[in-house]
Amino acid sequence: MVNCCGLVTVKNEPVPLKSVAVDVRVQGHVATVTSTLLYVNGEERPLEAVFVFPLPGECALCHFSAKLGDTEVVAKLQDKQKAREQYDDALSSGHQAFLLEESDQSPDMFQLNVGSLPPGESAAITLVYISELAMQADDALRFCLPAVLNPRYTPQEMDRSKWPLGVQLWLWSHWVYLNADKTQATVSLSSGHVFDRDVELLLYYQDAHNPTAIVEGGQDSAEPGSLMGDPVVMLSFYPEFPAAVTSSLATCGEFIFVVDRSGSMDCRMHSGKNAKMRIESARDTLLLLLKSLPMGCFFNIYGFGSRFESFFPKSVEYKQKTMDEALQKVNGMRADMGGTNILEPLKHLYSQPCIPSHPRQLFIFTDGEVGNTKQVVDLVKMNVNSHRCFSFGIGEGASTALINGLAQEGSGHAQFITGTDRMQPKVMQSLRYALQPAVKDISVDWDLPDGVSVTTLSPPLKVLFHGQRALLYAQLEGESSGNPEGSVTIQYNLLEETVKNQLGFCLKPTGDTGETLHRLGARALIRLAGVCVCLNTVSELLCMNGFIFKFTFIHLAEMFDCAMLDEEDGFDVVQEPESFTDPLLQLISLQKASGSWEMDSSMAKVLVKSDDDLAKLMPLGADKAVWATTLALIWLYGSRLEARDEWQFVAMKAASWIQAQKVGCVSQCVQAGNALLGCQVQQKTLGL
Repeated sequence: MVNCCGLVTVKNEPVPLKSVAVDVRVQGHVATVTSTLLYVNGEERPLEAVFVFPLPGECALCHFSAKLGDTEVVAKLQDKQKAREQYDDALSSGHQAFLLEESDQSPDMFQLNVGSLPPGESAAITLVYISELAMQADDALRFCLPAVLNPRYTPQEMDRSKWPLGVQLWLWSHWVYLNADKTQATVSLSSGHVFDRDVELLLYYQDAHNPTAIVEGGQDSAEPGSLMGDPVVMLSFYPEFPAAVTSSLATCGEFIFVVDRSGSMDCRMHSGKNAKMRIESARDTLLLLLKSLPMGCFFNIYGFGSRFESFFPKSVEYKQKTMDEALQKVNGMRADMGGTNILEPLKHLYSQPCIPSHPRQLFIFTDGEVGNTKQVVDLVKMNVNSHRCFSFGIGEGASTALINGLAQEGSGHAQFITGTDRMQPKVMQSLRYALQPAVKDISVDWDLPDGVSVTTLSPPLKVLFHGQRALLYAQLEGESSGNPEGSVTIQYNLLEETVKNQLGFCLKPTGDTGETLHRLGARALIRLAGVCVCLNTVSELLCMNGFIFKFTFIHLAEMFDCAMLDEEDGFDVVQEPESFTDPLLQLISLQKASGSWEMDSSMAKVLVKSDDDLAKLMPLGADKAVWATTLALIWLYGSRLEARDEWQFVAMKAASWIQAQKVGCVSQCVQAGNALLGCQVQQKTLGL
């Protein structure tokens, strides 16, 4: 089944998209996107049309309008039942009517029933949404503009329509281009850009780890003391942890890997030459994960589609025997399990008791959307105190609501693998997070002048670890006749050490600062109150002095009524090991669970040497396994340093194993290994 997006007929056939105009404004860590899409009915007959748009799950819709011919209608919020009644009355009275509704099961999709579009008639649809930008592994902020007609599930190759696209980006913060203080820039796509895939922008800020505070002034037309009438401050907190913390890794834990085996995983990772199938890349990633786990931890692997299966009835201790068994089953993994039902395997694994002294870490890989996103995310939220959840969206069709929701409610981290991204480095980054100490006892203390108080709009921080960014929103109430400055201190404990970050901010910003932070603050307040608002639409909420409807609707005026509804086989065991073409994966596949390598013909082949070469240059009295493991380390550092993010844990295990042998020939092995492999890697570099 293919779920088309954009303007489509009731038969799921696309209406031609003639142009797209997009304006994006980035302020700190958040973006405001204005998008206008123009469609034309080129048929000789009227078309019953539906507008379907993949709004990312972390976005808040704050404006929607539609212009058909000379008539333009604009959305506004209205009580649920009243909007539904007016919509039904409009239909029964013969008026043209619009029904805008969020997907019942996935909050990153919504649709508008446009009704009949006459022949030759145009439909221009404008929507404005705001979003918090996701942090990437290299400290970049990621903005993604979805291709409007991007299929969500494509079991067979499809042709995609191509359209012109104009994009302008205004960046407010530490970037270079427009002004002397280097805080504004503009970026445009080239003329005639073909919008046949998602547009991705990575933003790199100077001093990215320094906390920041941005204050947005209240609106003059709003009542003082209301959310819209008072200033709102956004704190961005992205600390750089000390090297001693980032280099210390846990040696215990229960690691559960949940892998999508639905039919869409048999698609290629991207359209480029030599692109791997998604399921193949998942197998490669599982190899890295299994080789990187610490001895003595526990693990299990689930595969899911229309059904699910686990490698073991319950998590098993990580050792050579269980690792070998798991790798055999990984080699047999295929994209042969039908649809995408992740709820049942999650229920099953949550029913398994946690292992004392082994914190549960859950890794979920999927390339699509599911039919019950809210139910899945709620299940993870219910179990947040017993585990952390790391999620990975594979390809452009992955549901942002699902991937981000899993990580947010599971106190973990979300990663998206799109375009030519490699899955392995992003997954290994999350494994590092899982192995590192988590922060605790997080507090936020405000220091404000007399007459000014603060109301926190965001939920309290539960967990923070290296590479994770937190955004906090607060309403500033009252006025100060004197000092226009305030400050805030964020404090937490890490490895029994107290860490503090303090920053100041101006209480009265000048000029028109917009409404973005107020809207995001209102959404945070809604979440804090545990209230579900369809599509996270909060524009009218901002003008309602804090009153929150449990469900909200959009009403299109001008005789057009619209309601927004809140709707809420087994693993084949392959006896022969997989034959890897990448020498890096070949080498890693030979490593033992302990971290060591054996000196054999397979090892020699990867190093492009003969068995005699390895034997002749081995230092006198050296242990064969120590010699082979030293050669593997030298090859990694000397030949594949650019892929260090992928093999870092493999190398750390190897170095720890060598040190545990307490042999005196390590220096000689390093010297001889460099000579054999033509490298110049220092012993200290190897961690020895």
